[in-house]
Amino acid sequence: MADIFDVIADGTRREILQLLLARTSGGEHGGTSVSRIVADLGVSQPTVSKHLKVLREAGLVSVREEGQHRYYSLSTAPLDIVDDWLMPFMLEQEQEELPALPGSAAQAAEAVGRAAASAKHALSSVFSRMPGR
Repeated sequence: MADIFDVIADGTRREILQLLLARTSGGEHGGTSVSRIVADLGVSQPTVSKHLKVLREAGLVSVREEGQHRYYSLSTAPLDIVDDWLMPFMLEQEQEELPALPGSAAQAAEAVGRAAASAKHALSSVFSRMPGR
């Protein structure tokens, strides 16, 4: 399996992921056809297919076949690795904003900061999936 960071480093693949997220948020839960992705992104069908293959192999999209048509849906679970990697950086920034606290108070503040960052991530994930976002 490819490194998730290598997979999402490509701009076209990120655009495909954003398109699939928007379609899911917009109420389309049966998937998005390759031809729709091609039309929306203005990229050639072979290019889209190449990127969808990489995304599928990384587990970021799933495919449903219906006759000769393929419908792709977003699978966000592999992005948890990215989230886990980013979390310490988000916590570090929040800790820099805290006043210096003695021993156990500092540990408690750190735990609260981690919980707040997790809650912030969860809420932003929920809001990004809401229609009109």
